[in-house]
Amino acid sequence: MLLVLTGSSCSGKSTLAFAVAERHERLAVHDSDENGVPRHPSPHWRNHNTEEWIRRALDYQTDQIDLLLTGQAPLGEILAAPSAPLLNGIAVCLIDVADDERRRRLRHRDSDRWSENEVDRFNNWAAWHRGHARDPRHRPDVITANSASAMAWHRWSSWTAEDPRWQTQIIDTTERPRDTAVGELERWLTQQRECLRSGRHPLRRGWETQRRSSEATS
Repeated sequence: MLLVLTGSSCSGKSTLAFAVAERHERLAVHDSDENGVPRHPSPHWRNHNTEEWIRRALDYQTDQIDLLLTGQAPLGEILAAPSAPLLNGIAVCLIDVADDERRRRLRHRDSDRWSENEVDRFNNWAAWHRGHARDPRHRPDVITANSASAMAWHRWSSWTAEDPRWQTQIIDTTERPRDTAVGELERWLTQQRECLRSGRHPLRRGWETQRRSSEATS
């Protein structure tokens, strides 16, 4: 199973992921940019990087190991990746933080690195993530425009917010003790794995060919 912690920078994704990893067996944890990010990435770079990590997840899947991956790819981008339907299951959690707190963390972590305009872009990207997590119809052009030709956006382009497959858990780390956020993430992770084992997970293998029950009977 591929479990993704997504969101804009400085929300706490890696901190939470590696803390949770210590408590679970048969779980590999990686950062999606651990092999580096190009200084001037192409518009398709994240598409290709996401696909590469999905293939890594498939390798782990063969050994019955789940992959917990941190990065910035949202649910729609993961579902559209060429190899996504081969995964046994997919789950996404948005790790978020208030804009002012993100600004403070960026300054603390990378003092003098980011201009005000660049920090604003991080916060704008975070705001888009929130909208996308709630509704697949929220500005899909942000990720679909100028994307790699192999991306299969049609898999979810007709979905609405009511579709049970459109699920992104949100954990806000603003003024939240680390242990509290870790506990919330651990509960989500355990729930997703148990739901997949029981055959009830909405994004289990075959999700791309399913139709909502209301559509099937209309």
